Amino acid sequence: MNSVQIRSAERALSVGTWLIVGGAMLFSILTVTPLMERHSPKGWEWTAPILPLVVDAAVVIVVRLDSVLAALGGHGGRWPIALRWMTGGMTLALNVADSALKKDLVGAAVHAVAPLLLIVTAETGLAYRRAITTAQSAREAQLKAERAERERAAAERREAQERRAREEREHAALLAREQREHEALIAREQTAREEAARREERERTEARERAEREARERREQMREQQQAERERLEREAAQRRELEAREREARERREREREQQRAERERQSLLSAGPAVEKQDEVQARATVRAAFDAGLPVRTAAELCGWSVGWVSTRYQEHRDITPALDLEGATA
Repeated sequence: MNSVQIRSAERALSVGTWLIVGGAMLFSILTVTPLMERHSPKGWEWTAPILPLVVDAAVVIVVRLDSVLAALGGHGGRWPIALRWMTGGMTLALNVADSALKKDLVGAAVHAVAPLLLIVTAETGLAYRRAITTAQSAREAQLKAERAERERAAAERREAQERRAREEREHAALLAREQREHEALIAREQTAREEAARREERERTEARERAEREARERREQMREQQQAERERLEREAAQRRELEAREREARERREREREQQRAERERQSLLSAGPAVEKQDEVQARATVRAAFDAGLPVRTAAELCGWSVGWVSTRYQEHRDITPALDLEGATA
């Protein structure tokens, strides 16, 4: 049998065993429960199904663990055997007790069928599983031996092939070595000739490169001298431009200082003239208002100095206030 047939047989044995166990448990519960109800104290009749359930649970444990141990090829010892026979005997006694108490031999025989079938099925299933496990172990050992024999034969064939391939490689390597030696001799001769030609070419190339390098160095020196001369001229021109810019800035600064001094003298003369006896002309009045604005004098004082009305002076002050921020902004931008 192959592994598929063995698994099919184990599955059939397991399904059949659990069908018999389930049927026997159901039959036992239905048979023993009325007996326990009649023999339970008054008010405790509801505990009647507990005893058959406990006994049947022990049967399930025994059947399940025996199947596992048999599949693993193990043996639980004497206690599993004692539990198996004790649960079987208890199930048999509980099922035939009611009929035996009534001295009904036919009923006792009928109720003994399920427990006896359960006991025999458990023992037979255990024997079947052990036999299947033994047979499967023997088959696995046989398959392992056959596989080892095939591997040994394959290893011998591989060794023979490797030996032949090694001999062929050694022969081919010998021929290749001889061929390489011959080719190496020819190559050395060719290399010597090529090396001589390359040496001559290298000497010519070195001489040409040396001449080119000397010419390039001379051109580079001339270019560096020209570059240095240009840089010197540029530095001198930059220094002259910087000197001229400094002189121009000094002249402009002196001009601005003279202009500021002149404007200050004019402002002082306009402000020191005192209140106007008569109304000044518009040009002089505007100059007087500008000087008063720059000096920070009040509008009324400026009006007294130029002889014009306070409203007209206030308008001029406002114009100067509007113009001054714009001039400051232009100066900052510049």
